[in-house]
Amino acid sequence: MKETLIIFSRYPEPGKTKTRMIPALGAVGAADLQRQMTEHTLKTAIALSESREVAIEVYFAGGNLELMREWLGTGEYVPQAEGDLGEKMKSAFEKAFVAGRERVVIIGIDCPDLDRQILTQAFATLKHQDLVLGTAADGGYYLIGLNRPVTELFEGITWGTERVLAQTQDIAARLGLNVGYLATLSDVDRPEDLPIWQKYLT
Repeated sequence: MKETLIIFSRYPEPGKTKTRMIPALGAVGAADLQRQMTEHTLKTAIALSESREVAIEVYFAGGNLELMREWLGTGEYVPQAEGDLGEKMKSAFEKAFVAGRERVVIIGIDCPDLDRQILTQAFATLKHQDLVLGTAADGGYYLIGLNRPVTELFEGITWGTERVLAQTQDIAARLGLNVGYLATLSDVDRPEDLPIWQKYLT
């Protein structure tokens, strides 16, 4: 396969995931939200794989390989690297390119509006752009894709702030990268974001 979609998630252990939601949902409720949103994202990824040849890999924190398989079934599960989010993503990209992939996209599970059409557009964009970004309404990004390793994009970023996208754009401009952009979407990070998710509940 020439394309890989990497999903970053966390095993839904109460008290260790979606902690900003705990005041509204409690520790168990926040973990359940993590579980549901991961399953929603994986379902979207599987739908993509039914229409194009793309490998799906789940990079996880917390839990272990056995727990991940019990939860999500058979699949490709990889423990996230040590370090900050930049180190984790840099490592994931490097592994995929070493394995011979030509287009690699990383997403999280916090953006339920991310659909198969946007993922399809992301991979298509990487055929003629160096970098593709799905911009998030909070000043970050919900998707990043590359067609070769660019380690500088993950260095010196103040992760978890509203400056992430701007800092990434500055680095891309300095490196002379061609950048493609996807639709701006909203993350579900805080209690006030819950209405974005609730429309997906049946």
